[in-house]
Amino acid sequence: MQNRIILLTLLNVFILSAQSDTEIYLFDLSINENVLELKNQRNISNNEGYDNQPSFYNDNIILFAATRNGQTDIAEYNIRDNKVNWVSETLQGSEYSPIKVPNQKAISAIRLDTTGKQLLYQYDYKTGKSEELIKDLVIGYHTWFSKDILVSSILEEGGLSLVVSNLKDNTNKTIQKKIGRSLHKVPNSQLISYISKENEKWEIRSLNPITGETKKIINTIPKAEDMCWLINGTILMSKDNIIYKFNPKTDTNWSIFHTFLNKEISNISRIVTNEIGTMLALVSDISPEHVVQKQLDAYNTRNIEAFLATYADQVKVYNYPNELTYKGKEKMKSIYAPFFDRTPDLHCEIKNRIVYGNKVIDEELVLINGREIKAVAIYEVENGKISKVTFVR
Repeated sequence: MQNRIILLTLLNVFILSAQSDTEIYLFDLSINENVLELKNQRNISNNEGYDNQPSFYNDNIILFAATRNGQTDIAEYNIRDNKVNWVSETLQGSEYSPIKVPNQKAISAIRLDTTGKQLLYQYDYKTGKSEELIKDLVIGYHTWFSKDILVSSILEEGGLSLVVSNLKDNTNKTIQKKIGRSLHKVPNSQLISYISKENEKWEIRSLNPITGETKKIINTIPKAEDMCWLINGTILMSKDNIIYKFNPKTDTNWSIFHTFLNKEISNISRIVTNEIGTMLALVSDISPEHVVQKQLDAYNTRNIEAFLATYADQVKVYNYPNELTYKGKEKMKSIYAPFFDRTPDLHCEIKNRIVYGNKVIDEELVLINGREIKAVAIYEVENGKISKVTFVR
């Protein structure tokens, strides 16, 4: 009972936010008797660091931005071969938001150079050779309306503005300020959807890039902005571990499409489908609980390398409330490696677990050489690694 009270108290003390590592998951999407279903979940990035912004080049290739050697390059996942290849290797910068250029074997992507210069480039799909597409516009996100017309979220005045660019006559027209990052072609129409943030309640709106006319479709899920369209006109929008759905033709409100209950998928951000609506890819933070559970499994098998792999290089270990006992994985290894060797019956049982944001608070019963010890451990996860542990003994 005392430990349970401690857990609830610590939950209030340790509510902080932190950036997490991300992975890209692919699903088969089926429609049976108008019921949508996700099947065959698989992690297609499997890469430490930043894996984000997936898009379908075709029904067999998914493009995405991925971390490699300290920078972000364009990667592709071949669904048939279950293999990741690299499209770009730009030494002077990193690429983001890769998508297919219409009617060409080419990719457009945002490039952020080491000098701070940020522009939209076009990359030859086979050679990776690049050239600037639009000069003087700091594009954050983009989508193609046609081979000559681009709709973008432009970084200006501390926010994003909706801009339509005509590459044929080199014109750029600002439609609206205060928008989000999601830009998508509306199926079976001559429209683009975007997220308007002009009002307190965000809106999904449609844009006719030729006339400049915009119309409201529906309010977003509160403070959500990542969405995609299915070929039947249904909008999918993600928030936390839930995907919601809404069809403007048949629905009046949002409803839940899918709730993820597994430990791998937690905070969903980007979401995208292929053109014919048979596959769905999404980006998820690596669940802090999943990371901590991997650490626990390695602890119980006394696998020192697997145990250390779950920790950040500069992990800090504290006694509650703020007494630093040591720092770094090398120091941790010098403590735990001999401890594992001399404790053949080592086993940690979780009696209670609370997960809040990037915090995992475990009430533990640990068996050490025939002796049971009760403890509480608070794990803080950042970028897919345990960065801080606080023990309450």
